[in-house]
Amino acid sequence: MSEDQRSHGLGAAARVTAIAGSVMDLHVRIALQEVDREKRRLISGGVFLAMGGTLMLFALLAVEVALILWLQAAWGWSLVRGLISMAVVDVVLAGVSLRIGGQLAKGPYLPQTLEGLSKTTRAVLGRQ
Repeated sequence: MSEDQRSHGLGAAARVTAIAGSVMDLHVRIALQEVDREKRRLISGGVFLAMGGTLMLFALLAVEVALILWLQAAWGWSLVRGLISMAVVDVVLAGVSLRIGGQLAKGPYLPQTLEGLSKTTRAVLGRQ
């Protein structure tokens, strides 16, 4: 192989490498934009879930106060007896909710979700 042919081959390889690098840069840039968009959506959703959870907590407290007042008026219970009863009910419901939530959070996750996460991770890290 002559020196001219070798330099021509290296020039073509350099161009192909530059094109491949450019395509990868574009792909990573698009993947990062998608991650940014999803991050904003998840943060917004989390804020609204937190607001809804806080408002539900206030509503629950109002219902419990009303129930304690009703127990005092209808059954003649003392304040301490009503508070202890509500605390026991709350602890039991919290335990059941945590148990069910823990079981549901274990998975399995949808294959599309796992595939999308792995593709995005590979794109962000620059792997194929």
